[in-house]
Amino acid sequence: MTQTFENSTYTKERYVFAAKLVEVQTEGGKVVNLEQHVIALFYSDGKVYAIDNRCPHMGFPLHGSICKDGIVTCPWHYARFDLDSGGTFDSWADDVRAFPVEIRDGEIWVNLTPQVDLVTHQRQRLQDGLEHGISLVIAKSVIALDKRVDAAEIFRTGLEFGTRYNKQGWSSGLTILTCMMNLLPYLDNLDKPFALYQGLSAVARDSSEAPPHFGVHPLPNSNIDANTLKNWFREFIERRDSEAAERCLVTAVRVGLSRAQIVDMLFAAATDHRYLDVGHTVDFINKALEALDYVDWQGAEQVLASLVVPLTSASRMEESSSWRYPVDLVAIVDNAFEQLPAALEAGSRRHGSWASQDESTTILLGDDPQAIVDVLLNALRSGATEEQLALAVAYAAALRVARFNTNNDFGDWDTAHHPFTYANAVHQGLRRVPSIELLRGVFDGAMSVYLNRFLNVPPARIPEPKDTIDNPENLLNQLPDLLNRQQQVNEAGKLVAQYLYSGGKPELLMATLGKLMLRENRDFHVIQEIEAAFKQYYLLAKSHKEGAYNLLMAATRYLAAHAPTMRSQAQTYQMAYRLHKGERLFEDG
Repeated sequence: MTQTFENSTYTKERYVFAAKLVEVQTEGGKVVNLEQHVIALFYSDGKVYAIDNRCPHMGFPLHGSICKDGIVTCPWHYARFDLDSGGTFDSWADDVRAFPVEIRDGEIWVNLTPQVDLVTHQRQRLQDGLEHGISLVIAKSVIALDKRVDAAEIFRTGLEFGTRYNKQGWSSGLTILTCMMNLLPYLDNLDKPFALYQGLSAVARDSSEAPPHFGVHPLPNSNIDANTLKNWFREFIERRDSEAAERCLVTAVRVGLSRAQIVDMLFAAATDHRYLDVGHTVDFINKALEALDYVDWQGAEQVLASLVVPLTSASRMEESSSWRYPVDLVAIVDNAFEQLPAALEAGSRRHGSWASQDESTTILLGDDPQAIVDVLLNALRSGATEEQLALAVAYAAALRVARFNTNNDFGDWDTAHHPFTYANAVHQGLRRVPSIELLRGVFDGAMSVYLNRFLNVPPARIPEPKDTIDNPENLLNQLPDLLNRQQQVNEAGKLVAQYLYSGGKPELLMATLGKLMLRENRDFHVIQEIEAAFKQYYLLAKSHKEGAYNLLMAATRYLAAHAPTMRSQAQTYQMAYRLHKGERLFEDG
């Protein structure tokens, strides 16, 4: 923007000399270095303009760009900018910084005082990146906002966007985002914005071209009790009536039901049928609740409404042949459900005293579904808490992954994976609300583990605590190279076991696994597996250290089975990071 000194509104701003006016008029432009700013000066239609010489898209120089009708076009990727304001006409490019200009006695003076609030600008750019599905814009915004705003604020932006613009409701993108938020405490500081970027990019992908969800209004009668709403909600889910079910949920929030009561409603409906959508539905509910915890349940109506479609559209395993033939597993668990009240009552006098997990694990991994159900019921009678029982099933499910035989079909990794993340979700749910309805999910999880017994025939050998070394940290340095090669599942598992049994710090291992997960192209199930394993590790380590090691070994094997990939997401993020650091990408050889 060219202004005379007399009419300047920036006389109190910090102007510095840039160049002689005649030089820029003669040459049509010039590059000047002003206090660590590299600025491109342009002379167009009788005016002088000053903009940052770095194109905000990928850092290429703007000097020498085509300038016409007040618009400069970057010659590298053809991003177009208004010379006066720096505003872009291409959303993928971002605005370039424009510097106010004054002409003083034939000299060009440029104002270096910042004119834009960086945080406000990057918040808007993050929203732009989500709306247009531009990963590079998302990455730039997250990197710029890192340490300037709380991670929960960045997370909330993605949560609000994903639950608003996804007609099909809560899905893999929002689950990935919440998993990444859960993983932040385990990651190195440099990897934390990388994790948020991947989660937000997953949300943008799921929401691409999706219409917004228009919520329903609550019922006008504000005196409905919790039990009535719960029964109505379960009935509407049974009938696959999404609109009516959503109205119940919204009403529950508006009438002031407690968080525990709302959680109870959701999990009761999710366990009225067996193992919905091979476990995804319960896992989605758990992740939505964890997401709400991060935002203190702000926007609860919109987030909870996103769970209704996954509940009403879910496949029900009692309708599948595998749960009915050759053994009617549904009949077995239905019979067990009738015994739950009496079993809980019998164990109430010894609540928390159960200590037979090792014995139960053998039966849970066996081939007799009735014996599996019996051991769970007997555990309750012996004083096992709902949480203890859920932890036992989650551990058994993880062992299916730890013992997965690599001679199985590659797709069967997911078959082994689903019961584990489902059992983890049930476990986390019972930690919130130890309801008898959700307790049914423990039995469903046990049956899904039973159905996958063929994946451990013969079982892969779990490494034993031997061949320890003095400096286990050296083993972690070998893990990245190991996962650069395919078919290193067993080798990676052995390395991790040796590291842990040699006294290596689990925290360093988890940070390393997180880093190795992030460098691969986004895979929904891998991210689920790592996040659930880390959470279960700390819950199991209190009572079963060796078992907790097996969880991390299982997660490593699963990650190794899904590495390496193209790693294009990491490349996009690294480009954004280098641009943020001011590097010259165009000078690479």
